[in-house]
Amino acid sequence: MSENELVKCLVWDLDNTLWKGTLSEGDDVTLSAEARAVIETLDSRGILQSIASRNDHEVAWAQLERFGMAEYFVLPEISWGPKSASVRRIADRLRFAPSTIAFVDDQPAERAEVRHHLPMVRCYDAQAVPSLLDRAEFTPRTVTVDARDRRTMYQATFRRDAAKSDFIGSDEEFLRSLDLVMRIDPATGEGLSRVEELTLRTSQMNATGIHYDDETLRTLLADPHHEVLVVSLSDRFGSHGAVGVVLLQRGPSAWRLKLLATSCRVVAFGVGAVLLNWLIDQAARARTRLQADFRRTERNRIMEIAYRFAGFTDMAADDAVGPQAGVQLLEVRPDRRPVPAHIALHAVELWEKRGPGVSRACERG
Repeated sequence: MSENELVKCLVWDLDNTLWKGTLSEGDDVTLSAEARAVIETLDSRGILQSIASRNDHEVAWAQLERFGMAEYFVLPEISWGPKSASVRRIADRLRFAPSTIAFVDDQPAERAEVRHHLPMVRCYDAQAVPSLLDRAEFTPRTVTVDARDRRTMYQATFRRDAAKSDFIGSDEEFLRSLDLVMRIDPATGEGLSRVEELTLRTSQMNATGIHYDDETLRTLLADPHHEVLVVSLSDRFGSHGAVGVVLLQRGPSAWRLKLLATSCRVVAFGVGAVLLNWLIDQAARARTRLQADFRRTERNRIMEIAYRFAGFTDMAADDAVGPQAGVQLLEVRPDRRPVPAHIALHAVELWEKRGPGVSRACERG
C-alpha cells in the first residue's frame, strides 16, 4: 500500500467520532460544524463514505436524518457485530481493494481489531478528523464532474441492482426496461480531466493498458488527425457518468483505434460491444479500413475477447507498421452494423467531417 494511494471510501464510527456523545446511553448527541464540513467536502471530492457502528440501526439512522446527513453515507453497517466484518462487507460490496478503504474511530481497541483483520485498511483516531482534508490520501489531484457526482451514481447503482433482483424476465428484457441512453461526444478542454481519469482508473477494459496524461491529451485534441471521444451513459435510475474513452487516429488509408477503454461498471450493458460496432459502422460509411492497437496485460483479457468477437483479426506481418512494446495491430473488415435494441445512441458522425474538430451529430436507437 502506498502512503499516497487515494482513499476511495472513508468508514465512520458514530459515537464520539462522527458525533459527540453515546446514542445508546441516552446522550443528546451533537454534530460539530467541523465534522459536517469534513463529510461534505470529502463527498464533493468524490470520496465515498460509509458507517461501521455498534448501535441500533433504526435509532442511529433516524439521528443522521435529523442532522440532515443520512444521504452522504452508502451501505451503512449499523449493528452489534465486529467492525472489521462491517468494513469488509462495505469494501466487498463496493468492489474496492482494502488499501483504498479508511476507518475512523475514537476507540483504540476498535481500530486495532480492524487493523488485525484488515491490515491494508488505514485507521485513524477520531481526533484526526479535522486534519483529514489536508492529507494527501484524501486530496485528489483533480476533481471531475463525475467525481463530484460519484455518491449519487453509486446510490443509483444500488437501486438498479435491487430492481434487477426483483425483475421477472430475461436479462435482455431487463436491459430494455432500463431506457439506456449512450452518448459519444468529442472531448473538450474542460472535460479532459474525465478522460485522463478514465485511462488511469480502467485496467480490465483498457485495450492497451496505456494511460494518457493531460498534456498528451491536449496535444491530441488540437491535432486534426485525431479524435478524442468521451462516452457517457444514463438510464431511468440516473447517470453512470463518463464510462468510456476513444482515441482514434485518422490516417490517409485507414483509421487506427489507438485506445479504447470502458468502465468495468458497465460491462453488463454491452457498452464495449456497442462502441466497437459503432466505430466499425462509421468506418464502413467512410469507406476506410479500421485498425486497432491491442497490448495484452495481466488484466485486459476481456477486452481482447471483445475485439475478436467484433471481428478483429491480426494483421499480416508485412502490413503491421511499427508495432511497439508488445502492441499488436488488429484489423476488421468494415461493414454496416445496427445499434442494439436495448440502447438509444446519440453520437457524432465521424464519417462526414466538415473540417478539423467538427463532426455532425446523429441520433439512433
